This record gives sequence, C-alpha cells and structure tokens, in this order.
Amino acid sequence: MREILGRRRRLLSRRGDGGPELIGAALTYAAQWQWPVLPGVAADPQGRSRCGCPDPECTVPGAHPFDPGLLAATTDARMVRWWWGNRPAAPIILATGGRAPCAVSLPAVPAALALAALDHRGMRLGPVVASPDRWSILVRPYSMEQLGELLYAKDFVPGSLRFHGEGGYLALPPSETAQGGVCWERAPLPGSASPWVPGVEAVVDAVVEALTRTGVSAPEM
Repeated sequence: MREILGRRRRLLSRRGDGGPELIGAALTYAAQWQWPVLPGVAADPQGRSRCGCPDPECTVPGAHPFDPGLLAATTDARMVRWWWGNRPAAPIILATGGRAPCAVSLPAVPAALALAALDHRGMRLGPVVASPDRWSILVRPYSMEQLGELLYAKDFVPGSLRFHGEGGYLALPPSETAQGGVCWERAPLPGSASPWVPGVEAVVDAVVEALTRTGVSAPEM
C-alpha cells in the first residue's frame, strides 16, 4: 500500500503546470457546477516547498486563499477568467459549504482503506480529491449541529480527521501547491451537470475506523 502511494506521490508532483488546463477546470467548477472558487496563494519562488503567504509556519502551503480572501469566492465566469488570466498557475480553491460540497479529509494511507471499505459495502461515492499526503471525500453540505451529533456518538475521533464545512476551503485538481500536485482519486463523471456526492453520515464510520486501524490518530504538523 505505501509503495503504491509513493509512486502516486511522484506522479502527482509532476502534474499541475497551470495554463489552459487550470482555467478550464476553474470555469467548469464555477460556471457549470456553480461551485464558488478563487485563486490560492502561490508557492514561494525562493522555495517551492514554502508558501507565498506571510506565515512562515503555514500548514497548508499554496493550498489556501490569501489575496483575495475566501469571501471573494465566486461562480462568475468573467471573474474566473480575469483571475486566472492574471495568475495562470494559481491553485483552484473551493469555498466549501453553501452551494458547494463539503469534504472529509484524512491521510492518504487510511483514506485508501476507507474507500476500499466503502466499496466493499456497496456504498456509492462521489468525487475524491487526492493530494500527495491527504485525500478528501466530497460530501453534501452539513450543519455544525449535524456534524456534532455524528461525532458525539463516537467513542473516539482521531485528531488527523479534518472536516471542511461552511467557511472552509479545499484545493481542487489540477492545482499545484507547495506540497505537490492535486488530482482526482475518484473523478466526477464526464459531462456531469453537477457531481453527485453522499451525505457526511455515509462516510464518517468508515474513515474513523480506517484511522483507528492504522493508528493515524494525531494531527499532522
């Protein structure tokens, strides 16, 4: 499993050169699927592994909004063309919640186990986003009350599990961040008017179980 993921990381690191592919994807998300997006902060030109934002200890280098801020996320095609016309290599950042999907993310190794478990159960999954170290399962928008009830029922919730809900964000393919490339582990169906995604309650059990089995319980630094 780790060997396979290692090969995927090397392939991911060579993807996401920007240009027409990025602006085309951003227009699909915004204008066709009505997912609010905005450009992410670029990697530091002095060091590709560092973020271009002012925070020297940024935990998601190149994979977050900076200027403009998250509230500027839009579905307007003209704004998307202007942004990526001026910043053709900028990562595509999804503003999660509201009109857009939310996401549940976890480290890549337990994520692969969680997806296998969901497949074994015959659970229908929607798109899954993969970065070199973490995978994100897209889910329907949920409220904090709904999420709280789901987690309260658990004996233990691993700290490495992250939820991207209302007011959150997520880098989308084919972005290139300072951590590496972003691609689809499970791609949306071609020609989708708007991709179908499951409810968060459908995936929480599987991801918590996978994290517990692999012992990946502490938050990553």
